[in-house]
Amino acid sequence: MISRFLLSGLRRFLGKTVTTRPPSYQLLDQPGSLEPLLAALERVKEVSLDTEADNMFHYRTRVCLMQFLVGEEVFLLDLLAPNLKLDPLWKVLAKKHLIMHGSDFDLRLLHDLCRFQPQSLFDTMLAAQLLGRSRIGLASLLEENFGVELDKNGQKANWSRRPITPKLLDYASLDVWHLPALRDILAKEIEKRGRTDWLDQQCRAQIQNGFEGFAPATENDWRIGRSERLRGPGLGVLHAVWHWREAQAQRLDTPPFKVCGNALVLKIAETADSGATETEILAQVHLGKRHDRIFPSLAAAVRAGLARDPKTLPRRPGRDPNHVSLTQSEIELQERIRADRDRIATALGFEATLIANRSQLAQIARAPSKIDEILLPWQAGLLKDEPALREA
Repeated sequence: MISRFLLSGLRRFLGKTVTTRPPSYQLLDQPGSLEPLLAALERVKEVSLDTEADNMFHYRTRVCLMQFLVGEEVFLLDLLAPNLKLDPLWKVLAKKHLIMHGSDFDLRLLHDLCRFQPQSLFDTMLAAQLLGRSRIGLASLLEENFGVELDKNGQKANWSRRPITPKLLDYASLDVWHLPALRDILAKEIEKRGRTDWLDQQCRAQIQNGFEGFAPATENDWRIGRSERLRGPGLGVLHAVWHWREAQAQRLDTPPFKVCGNALVLKIAETADSGATETEILAQVHLGKRHDRIFPSLAAAVRAGLARDPKTLPRRPGRDPNHVSLTQSEIELQERIRADRDRIATALGFEATLIANRSQLAQIARAPSKIDEILLPWQAGLLKDEPALREA
């Protein structure tokens, strides 16, 4: 834990209280209980925000809890509580500057819930990445900077279960309590290294990505993993078993991976593709505790898949022009750009993919003149004057 001397110095430096104990909070779970939160929001310009979801326990992900630090007050909002009128909250919150950690998933969830989009954002995880921190998780950063140890059970908890235990509520409150102090520490170092504008661009892009929500389902979602290697009966079996798994997951209200993981689904399909019989295929299956209840329906799915003509399956989507194979000269340019990128990232002390990922490198190699459309300005600026693109 952090020493009293260091904690005292940190308090003086930041000008606010830093505690290693869970702060007090107000739980908002009754009709009309949002009024204190709305009143507090009207008094401030920025809010620390986090969410807890149930994606590990249910078929459709829901936002179960929202945590707010408004000034010095912590509010925990139970989004599963009945009869809460939330429209006024979204209108007020959209006008505030948010401090969040790893906001991408949260913002996509809130977009799908109510099309929420914040005005501005400081994401402490993005800041830690730009500083080249080796550990960028919130728990690691809180321990490193404040000596706070978050209960790891909170990361695996079923947040849809009611009532929420006091232990989990304490965990949730700590998630936002230290965010302003953490922001101040990271922002000072970001400014010292001249990367404030880089972070602003990253955060604006995060807001835009969040407003796109999650990708909608398509008729080809069943083409998972190594499915492109399948040719005959394996394709029909993969299609049938994948849809069987989706139906079971919906019926049981559980994530599909808890019915049957992708590795097993692919193993069943690959065994079918090898010419194995139905009995030989099903011998590969181990479904744990649910085996006796759902095995017959799986067997029926395998049987249907074996009987299906692969030519009747949904057609594979057309080739994306961004994924056309590169020419030899483009491959050589891609490698030179990659070398420039890696050298720059090493000098700056952070992950090379922060400048450009593999897909982006390929797009730039194919169309160097479009680099400003492919990358953020700060990323493009780092690469434009390097040898590979000057000579392209």
